[in-house]
Amino acid sequence: MEAPVQDEAPARKAAPSRAAVPVSIADISVASEARISTGLGELDRVLGGGAVIGSLNLISGEPGIGKSTLLMQICRDLTRFASVLYVSGEEALRQLKLRGERLGVDRLDLLAETEIESILAAVESAKPDILIIDSIQTLYSAELSSAPGSVGQVKACASALMRLAKQGGMTVFLIGHVNKEGAIAGPKVLEHMVDCVLYFEGERHNFLRVLRAEKNRFGSTNEIGVFEMRSEGLAEVPNPSEMLLAGRPSRVAGTCVACVMEGSRPMLAEMQALLTPTAFGNPRRTVSGFDYNRAMLLLAVLEKRGGLFAGNQDCYFNIVGGLRVAEPSADLPALLAMASSLKDAPVPDGLVSFGEIGLAGEIRSVTGIPQRLAECARLGFTRAVIPAQGTKQMPCPDGIEVLRARTIRDAMEFAALLG
Repeated sequence: MEAPVQDEAPARKAAPSRAAVPVSIADISVASEARISTGLGELDRVLGGGAVIGSLNLISGEPGIGKSTLLMQICRDLTRFASVLYVSGEEALRQLKLRGERLGVDRLDLLAETEIESILAAVESAKPDILIIDSIQTLYSAELSSAPGSVGQVKACASALMRLAKQGGMTVFLIGHVNKEGAIAGPKVLEHMVDCVLYFEGERHNFLRVLRAEKNRFGSTNEIGVFEMRSEGLAEVPNPSEMLLAGRPSRVAGTCVACVMEGSRPMLAEMQALLTPTAFGNPRRTVSGFDYNRAMLLLAVLEKRGGLFAGNQDCYFNIVGGLRVAEPSADLPALLAMASSLKDAPVPDGLVSFGEIGLAGEIRSVTGIPQRLAECARLGFTRAVIPAQGTKQMPCPDGIEVLRARTIRDAMEFAALLG
């Protein structure tokens, strides 16, 4: 006779390692976070005024865009007042030394290691103020059997580094790879764990590099930093408008200057369009630096509300300098560049424009108009086509004529593209 089956014993609840004590909101200090300057003003701008002590920062971008160069370069200034440990899982110490000499870095502790336990032991021994990991996808924990770069390994290594930053007050910079879709490789939880997520953008064969903040717990995500890639490293570009407009052709159809806002910084960029009769059944459309669907929408508005037929035209659209623009204020200059190419009539020299375009052909107001106009006047532009909505009482800087347009036909008339 079989013995009666006994019920399984209830699982024991693990005792908490420490008692959780709630804190009153009135007792929490709201003093500003202590920050350190990286030595690069453009990077400090994106971080919100410098790197917060005890923060975990992730910098990602395409291969060869300059992520390692950027972090090695900030070591040149950081090592003057803080101890820095640079850990690389991709390069040998000799390779790191050669890059450091090229960038002028003469005081820096280097470690070529991929096991997270060994790295934590080295950090415990050296006790650096700042830790740089290049890259998080190359690290692995000996406690896990999966390969480096797998979901489990990335989560485990990032968790260990997060505890290191928060408990020890150490500022940590991570370099992260991207996949073929352009997103950060690894689990999405990696982006949730860190305090700042910075994307390094730009064409590998173009001189311009743009650093954007996708997440920032200690500052705004609207600011950008602009760099120029040179043989001696990354050079800051404090006035990118002049660089982006350098070499702009005069009296050529299909170009228009736009003024867009990147955070608190107004930037001028040249938009170029080429519309030519197609030799195929379906017209070809190519867009660079601008949202493709937005460009097709503007073509439809130009045809329906502006009276210019573009259904049999190939359209090639580009923003000069490798800049990527997503702000709605770029609608109006993009449409004017298309209309200029279609009519083979140049936009007058000295004219700049900005404004959002609706499906009815109306031009809607945008933010930061006074700052945009001041930047346009400083760079020598004499006429500006802006939205009429909400700008009647707005003061205008000296030396620039403001043309207020309600519809795209008004804007085309101001740009001498009608008739």
